[in-house]
Amino acid sequence: MTTTATVRTARATGLAYLGLALTGMAGFLVVRPQLFTPSPNETLDNLATHPSLAATAVALEMAIVITQALAAVWFYRLLRDIRPVAAFATAAFGLVNAVAIMTSGIFMATAAAVAADPGIVEGASATAAVGLLTHLSGASWGLGALFFGLWLIPMGWAAITTDRFPAALGWVLIVGGVGYVGSALLGWGVASAPSWLVEGLAFPATVGEFWMIIYLLTVGIRAPHATPASAPATTTHVGQPS
Repeated sequence: MTTTATVRTARATGLAYLGLALTGMAGFLVVRPQLFTPSPNETLDNLATHPSLAATAVALEMAIVITQALAAVWFYRLLRDIRPVAAFATAAFGLVNAVAIMTSGIFMATAAAVAADPGIVEGASATAAVGLLTHLSGASWGLGALFFGLWLIPMGWAAITTDRFPAALGWVLIVGGVGYVGSALLGWGVASAPSWLVEGLAFPATVGEFWMIIYLLTVGIRAPHATPASAPATTTHVGQPS
């Protein structure tokens, strides 16, 4: 039987996951492209001209780290009693995600500091320093995408091998996780990989993640199927026909 506490745990997990999705979209897809570009000169000018936006970008990276860590911990709490190995793997991979994003945030914060005070890199080019830091930040996200995909696989396995989530959701999560890992490997490990293929491989993960978020917030988690009670044993006495 699904208890009220278990449903609350599922909803809390969904809220943390939703927070991760919202902060990730705001930070990585909206704010970051306004500041960090392929041109180091343009990036330096953006950071120096818009210090408040630069601070917002760093704050959003921090928010992503917080919500990712919370989602990882709450998924562990939700799954530990039904699939302990999947619970541990989901939490561990999710926490590695948080570390990768925190590393990106460190590089972003340093780039913003160099733009505000080029004297920090006395004797070196502020433009070159910002260009290097921007690349390191992007690489943290790019290689961290391996674990963005990996944490979906045990999550999906738990859904498929139990009756607590739709099996179709589990398959989408696993396919999305594998696709995300493949996207990261192609994008960073294969020179001149087609951008349409890199982006296309990551798309199923987005579908699976938002499906899981909606399911956790609306349904929570299914009650387990009841196990049929075994029939009482029949006792046969000596001299009594069986």
